[in-house]
Amino acid sequence: MGQFSGGYYLTFSIFVLLGLRVPATLARGPRGEALQHGQSGTLPHFLEEPVDAYIVKSNPIKLRCQARPALQIFFKCNGEWVHQSQHMSQEHTDLGTGLKIREVMINVSRQQVEDFHGPEDYWCLCVAWSHLGTSKSRKATVRIAYLRKNFEQDPQGTEVPLNGMIVLHCRPPEGVPVAEVEWLKNEEPLSFDDDGVNDSRGDHNLIISEARLSDSGNYTCVASNIVAKRRSATATVVVYVNGGWSSWTDWSPCNVRCGRGVQKRSRTCTNPAPLNGGAFCEGMSVQKSTCNTVCPVDGSWGEWSEWSLCSSECERQRSRECTAPEPKHGGRLCDGVALATDNCTGGLCTQSGSRSVTHFSFSLIRTFQGVESSSDVALYSGLAAGVVTVVLLIVAVTLYRRSQSEYGVDVIDSSALTGGFQSFSFKTSRQGEPVTNQFHTELNPTAEQVCVMCVHVWLCVDRFLHASFSAGISLLVPHGGIAEDTTWEMYMSINQEDSSAVSEDGPEIFLSAAVMYGPPGLDLSCPIAMTIAHCAEVAADNWTIRLKRHIQDNKWEEVMSVDEESTSCYCLLEAQRCHVLLEHPGRYALVGEPLNQEAAKRLRLAVFGSPDTSNSLGFTLRVYCVDDTPHAFQEVAVGERSRGGRLLEEPKIMLFRGNTFSLQVSIQDVPQLLWSIKPFTTCQEFSFSQVWASNQRPLQCAFSLERYSHSSSQLSCKISIRQVTGEEQILQVYTSVVESDCTITSQTGSRAFKIPLSIRQRISATFDTANANGKDWQLLAQKLHIDRNLCYFACQESPSSVILSLWEAQHQDSGDLDSLASALEEIEHRVHTMGSKTRVSTVISI
Repeated sequence: MGQFSGGYYLTFSIFVLLGLRVPATLARGPRGEALQHGQSGTLPHFLEEPVDAYIVKSNPIKLRCQARPALQIFFKCNGEWVHQSQHMSQEHTDLGTGLKIREVMINVSRQQVEDFHGPEDYWCLCVAWSHLGTSKSRKATVRIAYLRKNFEQDPQGTEVPLNGMIVLHCRPPEGVPVAEVEWLKNEEPLSFDDDGVNDSRGDHNLIISEARLSDSGNYTCVASNIVAKRRSATATVVVYVNGGWSSWTDWSPCNVRCGRGVQKRSRTCTNPAPLNGGAFCEGMSVQKSTCNTVCPVDGSWGEWSEWSLCSSECERQRSRECTAPEPKHGGRLCDGVALATDNCTGGLCTQSGSRSVTHFSFSLIRTFQGVESSSDVALYSGLAAGVVTVVLLIVAVTLYRRSQSEYGVDVIDSSALTGGFQSFSFKTSRQGEPVTNQFHTELNPTAEQVCVMCVHVWLCVDRFLHASFSAGISLLVPHGGIAEDTTWEMYMSINQEDSSAVSEDGPEIFLSAAVMYGPPGLDLSCPIAMTIAHCAEVAADNWTIRLKRHIQDNKWEEVMSVDEESTSCYCLLEAQRCHVLLEHPGRYALVGEPLNQEAAKRLRLAVFGSPDTSNSLGFTLRVYCVDDTPHAFQEVAVGERSRGGRLLEEPKIMLFRGNTFSLQVSIQDVPQLLWSIKPFTTCQEFSFSQVWASNQRPLQCAFSLERYSHSSSQLSCKISIRQVTGEEQILQVYTSVVESDCTITSQTGSRAFKIPLSIRQRISATFDTANANGKDWQLLAQKLHIDRNLCYFACQESPSSVILSLWEAQHQDSGDLDSLASALEEIEHRVHTMGSKTRVSTVISI
């Protein structure tokens, strides 16, 4: 801020003189001017005074003053007058009073505040003049707003019992103005209106006086001011419940019917049941006590009494009692009759007027034999055969284009190209020793080959190599890549790397396996095309992906970023793989640096199952979470095949984001009446670092189940896999536990193919040299959608040949011949159209 010059001090003097002469002027002049300036016996009154302000980033702030009545208003900052040229003023009349109101503004920049060094903050005030004198406004301070990145104290996770007190400490980052603090629970704002939840605003601590089960969750302290918003580390709060015993049951009956035995009673740890890692009940769940049961005494008959006298009915009777011994304590009663009756005359005594007749009945059983009769039935069948001959007529239409095309008769005909794009085997010869090898494009490595898969092949000058692994890796060496009279034994291997080797402290992680080809001294006359599968979600620009090369001492150096242009290397990034043109052998890998928390990588989720070999009733489910690359999943498939595992559900893909939240795997909907599972194992968790930097190695968790009976042969349940506060995938399991066949889906590599050499040479010869019609390799690259980093192809001896090699690698899965033929035909049509226009314009000009 500059001071007023001498001319402005003169203006101030004139204002003072005018102030002294105002009463005389008013005495002589009309009232109108005095009323306009408020000559009513008062000093200027501020209608608006400057307020405290904060400069955000580099944006200047405005200070404003408004006074009535006022002839002039000037700002004074840090004791110095602000230059008049820096003032913005305007004047208007108050319609109610007719008095003039003057308003003045100034801008204060960040540089001005930073350049001020004083005992107090940068300040400004307004001074207003009128006929009667001056008035000063309040001081307004101007400060540079900021908010540090790191919290002075992050909240810490804790475990508290039910109804206990939760205290989470939070000290926000230093800032101007002082940051306001709010709390998030599971990414939702926490309401302090709930009972028992309060926020100690003085020190920003979160206090929950009586913890409930619903208070479990992830808590985040958020500090914000006008500059920025900062999030603390997430604190996980677990409210657990210690188990409590239920009441004792009644004593059971004695376990023996007679004599000394044992009786028991039980209680369960369900009042309440332990939750969220709470302690199990202490003490015994079963009590036993001795018991004595009186043995039962079975009854037995005593002696018969004497026969009674013969009665008038010629009968006599005698009796006995069940008293020897008498049945006691539940013993059995005596068997038989207590009263016996007998004819006392030996059957000679008869009753008057009646006869005693005894009837005998016999039951005869006759057994019959059934005679089976059978009749012979004759079965007759008839056979009829007819042969129908269908004659297929093939109409071939051959387009003759030699007179119109510079490529030749069959270059833009996809049927001619089809013959070249076939799976093939080739013979190679070693110097001094004729050897015939076949390179199989479908590899199915054993368990020993998964971690490091390697293939060797002899390659000479006129050979073409397209090696493709089922692990998502392929290598293409074009025709003519080997110098004449030279033979090389090439190899390619796939290795797993540790993400800690990428950068010691950086956030980079491996997004692919490390692929090495060689030998180190390999001398090729043109680039090779390597395809590497990766697991990054590249739909959004959340990654910086780089190609790196391994050097000595387990270090990696950057070759190029896939987004930049280079003349030494070429990268074409696709959704699931990256095609790379390389000239030097070595070990290469794709690494990624997340730019924000939305960066995600793809995980492939799979569930396998197999019977428990140590328990005939047991069955084990194994859940795998691996990077979504064929190489990573192939290791899982080979391992499960060796242990007899079955793939129970088609693998699913999930996006795992770099937001530091962990991955939870839980089993749900297990039939409780048919199956049991070990307690506290239904939910398992992988930390964020385990998943994020898994280095292509499979993460596995297992669930051990046991059926109650051998008759339970079916298992149905769900496996839930979710990132906390993120995406969830469900694997539905429905299987028979008695099956023994392996149902792992086999994976095979791509079928190698190539453009026929003659056609390739004609295309290269046509496009490598530019002509008047604009037909050159750049047009070919554009039509094949390879139109970035063209400076790389410009440095090649045959740009068209390198473009075709990249196209072959890009279309190795689909073998999309029609797209190549269509591109060439479109170029041909365009060239002829441009030629016709050129001839027409020439005729018109003539």
